[in-house]
Amino acid sequence: MKRMSSFLRDLYVNRKLIWQLAKNDFKTRYAGSYLGIIWAFIQPVVTVLVYWFVFSKLRAGAVREVPFVLWLVAGLVPWFFFQDGLNSGANALIEYSYLVKKVVFNISVIPVVKLVSALFVHCFFVCVMLLLYILLGYAPGVAAVQVLYYSLAMFVLVLGITYATCAVAVFFRDLTQIISIVLQVGVWMTPIMWNFEDLHLSGPVVFVMKLNPMYYIVEGYRGALISGSPFWEEPALTAYFWIVTLAVFLVGTSIFRRLKVHFADVL
Repeated sequence: MKRMSSFLRDLYVNRKLIWQLAKNDFKTRYAGSYLGIIWAFIQPVVTVLVYWFVFSKLRAGAVREVPFVLWLVAGLVPWFFFQDGLNSGANALIEYSYLVKKVVFNISVIPVVKLVSALFVHCFFVCVMLLLYILLGYAPGVAAVQVLYYSLAMFVLVLGITYATCAVAVFFRDLTQIISIVLQVGVWMTPIMWNFEDLHLSGPVVFVMKLNPMYYIVEGYRGALISGSPFWEEPALTAYFWIVTLAVFLVGTSIFRRLKVHFADVL
C-alpha cells in the first residue's frame, strides 16, 4: 500500500508533464506521413470491416441480441487499446532513451505517457462505437456508463504489464517480437469474434479461458452496451480480475524499480 500510494502521488505531481508528453507522443507517432494521425484510426477501422465481413458470413446463423457488427465492435474496441498499449509500451524506455539518461527525470512516468497516448485513440473509437449503436437503433442505456469503469480497469491491467515489459525489453529486445506473437494468439483465445455458445464449449475449457483477464473486459463492454447488466452482478469474476490486475501491477512496478538503476547504462 505504501508503494502504491507513492506511485499515485508521483503520477499526480507529474500529471501536467504526462499530459504534455502524451500529446506530443500522439502527434509525432505518425509525423512525416501524408495522412498523419489519421493512420491511427484507419487500421482499426479496416480491421473491423474485414472481421465483420468474414464472420458475418461464417457465424452459421448464430443469434445475437443486436446486429453482429455491434456485438463484434464491442469486443474489438477494448482489444485495440490492449494491443496498442502493450506494443507501444514495451518500447517506451527505448524510444525515450534520451529522457532515461537524464538524472533529474522521473522515468516512471514514461510507460504512463505511452498508455495515455493510446487512450486518445481508444476514446475516439468508444465515441464512434456509441454513435454506431445509436444510428442502428440500439442506443445503449444508462449502463453504458460502465464503459468508463472497464476502460479504467483495462488501463490499470495494461499499465502493470507495461512496467514489466518495458523494463525487461531494455535488456532483452526480442521481447517486443514475443509480445506481438502473444497478441496474435490472444485475439483468438479471447471471445471477441466468437462466443462459447457458438462453439459449444463447456466445462474445464470454458473455465480456463475465462482466466484470461481480457475476458472480463470484453464481456464487460458487451454487458454495458448490449444487455445493460451491471458489473456487480458478477462478483466472483470482478474479484478475480482485480486480484490478478493488482498482482500484475505490483509485480510489474517491482521489476521496473529493481531494474531502473541499470537503464541509463544499457541504453
